[in-house]
Amino acid sequence: MNKILLIIQREYLVRVRNKTFILSTILTPLLFAGLITTVTIISVKNIDHEKIAVIDHTGTMEGNIENTKALSFEFPKGVDSTNYIAKGYSALLYTPGGGNNGYKLISKKQLGMVAESQLEDKINETLENQLLKSKYNVDVKDLEAERKRIGSAKIDQTYQEGSEVKRGNSGLAYGIGYGSGFLIYITLLIYGMMVMRGVTEEKTNRIAEVIISSVKPFQLMIGKIIGIGAVGLTQFLIWIILLVGLTSAATALLPHETLQQAQESTQQMPGGGSMSAASGAANGFADFTNTLSQANWFLIIGCFLFYFLFGYLFYASLFAAVGSTVNEDAQDAQSLQLPITMPIIVSIIIMMNAITNPSGSLATWASLIPFCSPIVMMARIPFGVPGTVPYWQLLLSMTLLVGGFLFTTWVSAKIYRTGILMYGKKATWKEMLKWAFRSN
Repeated sequence: MNKILLIIQREYLVRVRNKTFILSTILTPLLFAGLITTVTIISVKNIDHEKIAVIDHTGTMEGNIENTKALSFEFPKGVDSTNYIAKGYSALLYTPGGGNNGYKLISKKQLGMVAESQLEDKINETLENQLLKSKYNVDVKDLEAERKRIGSAKIDQTYQEGSEVKRGNSGLAYGIGYGSGFLIYITLLIYGMMVMRGVTEEKTNRIAEVIISSVKPFQLMIGKIIGIGAVGLTQFLIWIILLVGLTSAATALLPHETLQQAQESTQQMPGGGSMSAASGAANGFADFTNTLSQANWFLIIGCFLFYFLFGYLFYASLFAAVGSTVNEDAQDAQSLQLPITMPIIVSIIIMMNAITNPSGSLATWASLIPFCSPIVMMARIPFGVPGTVPYWQLLLSMTLLVGGFLFTTWVSAKIYRTGILMYGKKATWKEMLKWAFRSN
């Protein structure tokens, strides 16, 4: 046990004292926060304003269509497709067929996505308003006022969790499930690869031969896996602290007008939703925070730590086994690691189904299989335990993952013991399986 602790200490200290680790740990959140801030400022300051000349034979547009921050509409005389650029217009909008659906746009350059979306919205909005006024004698302003008075429909969702009745929020559960599943996915790939590279480097540099003379191969493998896992956990904790601090600082330092304009720009993007929808979302913020406070954070965080830890241990042992069989050829490493990375990639694909249909058969079965459960089960848990995820499924998933970790560690240790001292020969999966299941 003391030897394993010494290996863990060595693996941890060597990596956290490395300049590359220190720089990447500090610079990554700084770059991320800086990128978000820069994009926010640019999205507000760098909006091209297009001046559009309108030739409207129907008479429905003039005096009715409203300007936006990206578009302004004018109805000049004597402007056509041959001289609109010379008269200072970016584009020409007209109705050659005379019908409401026959609007066409001629421009000297292709409009941006925001400008094009706003143009379509404003034309449709103007036509709808004119139709309501001419056919049904409905004033649009009165209609909007009535809509605001009535408000939008709200669904007060509750669900049974044990003996308690709790308020539900599918959007919140979706976000937590997606975020936690994706974080575990990134962890498995990044730090699993780090374990494999560490084992391969020690083997190619002949360091492993010296260490093996003092400790057992199993002790070396477990110590390396836990040590690198501790490095990863340390890095993630620092990242979370820095990202929260930097994001809060950026939000506090940026002018309120800039943040508001950035939000409006996002809402005006295709699929960004209307301002009325945004207003409805803002009105429901109190309900959202109330639902947030009712989430079972103790269970969610506890399950996340469990699946984070055992998911990493499960896959890291496999990556260590592959790393022990690789020599200096990087292509060999890529071909051998593919069967390990494929289940991780498949898991993130299944996760996308699980967060939209957490009780489906695909999500249920995948959350029980150790190769997929760290990612898929974490996508289901925020939707409720035992409502969506019965206790027996959660316990069975955890038991199978722990059992899978013990089995893969046993198999990987036998492969590691042979592979770490093998040089000059390309290992295959067939040979590795022989090493794993042969008797001592």
